[in-house]
Amino acid sequence: MSLASFKTSLRLNNKQKTLALKHAGTARHAYNWGLNICNEAMANKQKIPTSVDLHKKLVKEVKSVHKWYYEVSKCAPQEALRNLDKAFKNWLKHKHCQT
Repeated sequence: MSLASFKTSLRLNNKQKTLALKHAGTARHAYNWGLNICNEAMANKQKIPTSVDLHKKLVKEVKSVHKWYYEVSKCAPQEALRNLDKAFKNWLKHKHCQT
């Protein structure tokens, strides 16, 4: 069986680079913000919020304070919070498997 691979490189202009960095920064901020909320919930022995719960809270509390969230696609923070939700589910699944 033969496997083929393709290497692709992006050649972004300065405007595109700036926009890509803004998306990455917004996603990173949303992920870290959500992680802090989840860690607080765990510390207080509360249920860990889902990505949907976190996104609703983010829109209500964070986007009004950080206007730069509106400079990028809404998908950047949403996907970051989905990734956080998946990470917590995987962590809890493996944590309970260990004896």
